[in-house]
Amino acid sequence: MVQITANQFYDQMKLMDQPVVLKFSADWCSGCRQIAPVAEAVSEEYSDSVKFYEVNVDQEPELAEQFGVMSLPTFIAFKDGEETGREVAPSASEDTLKAFIKNFTK
Repeated sequence: MVQITANQFYDQMKLMDQPVVLKFSADWCSGCRQIAPVAEAVSEEYSDSVKFYEVNVDQEPELAEQFGVMSLPTFIAFKDGEETGREVAPSASEDTLKAFIKNFTK
């Protein structure tokens, strides 16, 4: 999963022709570390149809604040530049992430 900065995010959103999923996380977050390999596997599986990016909230606090991220990890889906859904602190399950992606990136 590619790390993205606020500036890169805004530039990418203008050019996006695919749905986007942002994963907000932090190095100190145990839930983030737990779900990281699952998120990586799911992002690879859906790489043809969905763009996945990771936002480190310690490095990009303004992006986390803009989207009202209060808990970690948080996944936010976008389509056509608009937020379509979010999953806050999901279980570290591939099925949970896949269901989220299918529901909010169609």
